[in-house]
Amino acid sequence: MKTEIFSTTPRIVMGSGCVVRLPEEVKRLGGASVLLVTDPGVVKAGIAARLTALLADAGLGVEVFDKVEADPRYEIVEDALAALRASGADLVIGLGGGSSLDMAKITAVMARNDGPVGRYFGIDLVPSPGLPTILVPTTAGTGSEVTPIVILSDHGEKLKKGVVSPFLFPACALLDAELTLGLPPAVTAATGMDALIHAMEAYTSINATPTTDMLAKEAIRLIFHNIRTAYANGANLAARENMLRGAMLAGMAFANAGVTAVHAFAYPIGAEFHIPHGIANTIMLVPVMRFNQTGNLKRFARLAHFFGVPTDGLADRQAAAAAVTALTELAEDLRVPQHLAAYGVKEEHVPALSDAVLLVTRLLANNPRKLTRDDAEAIYRQAL
Repeated sequence: MKTEIFSTTPRIVMGSGCVVRLPEEVKRLGGASVLLVTDPGVVKAGIAARLTALLADAGLGVEVFDKVEADPRYEIVEDALAALRASGADLVIGLGGGSSLDMAKITAVMARNDGPVGRYFGIDLVPSPGLPTILVPTTAGTGSEVTPIVILSDHGEKLKKGVVSPFLFPACALLDAELTLGLPPAVTAATGMDALIHAMEAYTSINATPTTDMLAKEAIRLIFHNIRTAYANGANLAARENMLRGAMLAGMAFANAGVTAVHAFAYPIGAEFHIPHGIANTIMLVPVMRFNQTGNLKRFARLAHFFGVPTDGLADRQAAAAAVTALTELAEDLRVPQHLAAYGVKEEHVPALSDAVLLVTRLLANNPRKLTRDDAEAIYRQAL
């Protein structure tokens, strides 16, 4: 038996209304003053004000950095770091979707490590722990609250780049499904598809283990069977809770098994054409699945079973095809685009995109099937 290593966030607080425990968690970590890292949308929704009031009422100092953007440029880290230093905070709270959580994680780490952040793109390059962090997701998507990964955009190179370090795990993740109730249907769909793809890629990664399989299978079940309800009736708290738990379990799975070529193909189109991450993944999902099936047909066939698709009497290839059909129908029901042309991607862009995807070696190393540049071009063309 090969050696397995599993890591995740050391403390997870979960339950409807549990956000009221935030001041207690800050004090448990020895914090006296915090920087709340978030985005304008969360501020506009009134969620940031709710948290700052909780913290202030508990006698804690709090400053807000609300300039996080979608797929944030790495230059934003410097702005957040300046806000942290000006505030004198000794703890960082991330509030929002994956971009805000990632920005909180990297800001806390950069507070105790010399810059620039670009020197840490890669795996295990961060030398020292940062300030403690608490992450409070408002979407059921990235699972960033349980991963040691930060993704930042390099607009100069038109690439998304990752920092991977155990020092990026937060000290605590606080998951309150009530904070996701106001999420618009389109955002629910895109972030939920992202979480589902995390789980499927963890399950089909060459680094999958029995532990990550257990997490990925439950994540797939929770997300696939609740995402339509959460999309169609955003006030359904049970569906929202299941989505949030599913996204967290998917994060635990892929943080250890890794994601594969779907994410690798999504990175260049996200960076170049500013396609939202969950949508970029959804567009690339079916072409990459069709290519990858050959690498581990039994695993792709089992996905159909996890979706609840009848597979009795089906050969593995037929079951795998049924899984693809189920995912296509899901994307249609959620009204998530499934073609790159909707975002202005044309045949003439395929060669450069294919060059870029081959640079995402960190993810392609996990893929169940090796791919060539010709394969990359064919996959992008299928997605047009």
